Amino acid sequence: MSKAPLTLYLAAPRGFCAGVDRAIKIVEMALEKWGAPVYVRHEIVHNKFVVDGLRDKGAVFVEELDECPDDRPVIFSAHGVPKAVPAAAAKREMIYVDATCPLVSKVHIEAARHHENGLQMVMIGHEGHPETIGTMGQLPEGEVLLVETVEDVATLTPRDPERLAFITQTTLSVDDTADIVAALQARFPTIVGPHKEDICYATTNRQEAVKAMAAKTSAMLVIGAPNSSNSKRLVEVGAKAGCTYAQLAQRAKDIDWRALEGIDSIGITAGASAPEVLINEVIDAFKDRFETKVEIVETAQENVEFKVPRVLREPA
Repeated sequence: MSKAPLTLYLAAPRGFCAGVDRAIKIVEMALEKWGAPVYVRHEIVHNKFVVDGLRDKGAVFVEELDECPDDRPVIFSAHGVPKAVPAAAAKREMIYVDATCPLVSKVHIEAARHHENGLQMVMIGHEGHPETIGTMGQLPEGEVLLVETVEDVATLTPRDPERLAFITQTTLSVDDTADIVAALQARFPTIVGPHKEDICYATTNRQEAVKAMAAKTSAMLVIGAPNSSNSKRLVEVGAKAGCTYAQLAQRAKDIDWRALEGIDSIGITAGASAPEVLINEVIDAFKDRFETKVEIVETAQENVEFKVPRVLREPA
């Protein structure tokens, strides 16, 4: 029986970003340097396949520093942690390595600088997300006000409406964030923004590639974890750009094939914490079922690389 033809549009860039690549490398190098177990506070990146692979090598994932023994190294996840966490680790004289993405650290530094200048912070982000918790935890309680939507802006009650600055989570929808920023600027004309946009290059690039693919197909699949903010945003961007079917799948076994019956084209991309091996697995699954032609949709090239902390580059 002959297979139905399918054009598979593959987004470029897709998958791992420099911050995720660095964070995974940090755990692997820590295991090489100090041996197992190495503790990791929170999932190093939001991807089950990656986390399970590191766990098999000897990483122990915990949610709080209290769960770590004093005599083993601990790594802080790529999403960043409140200031109190490294302070507590230092007090316990623990070996700790901060795998916070440098672009998240940039937002932390911005927040601290504005605070020193007497400005109260407004953070655009998702409540409860580790990156939001980590960024808000850089400043004393009450110094960062969280908004998630344009509607939230209307109910903000800052200490002084004339002394405000805003920062954002790095993995948000570019378009949705622009609407929230516009609402903030309309209500608080003197609000200070970042010198350079906080939403990271990888998030922006992956969303642009999704928009380009959406012009070619009405179906899209995003490879990524359900707790990955940037992956979920890619699904939303695809739907807004015209994909009548835009879904998130962790890997090939999660694809809802019944929902794809009758399609002749599909766009495939992956969140910044999804490894290429899972993308290839999904492509192979489509090739098993369809006469597949793969076309690359490239909207940007990435050559960003971040160094790992010096403590891992020095001999044990």
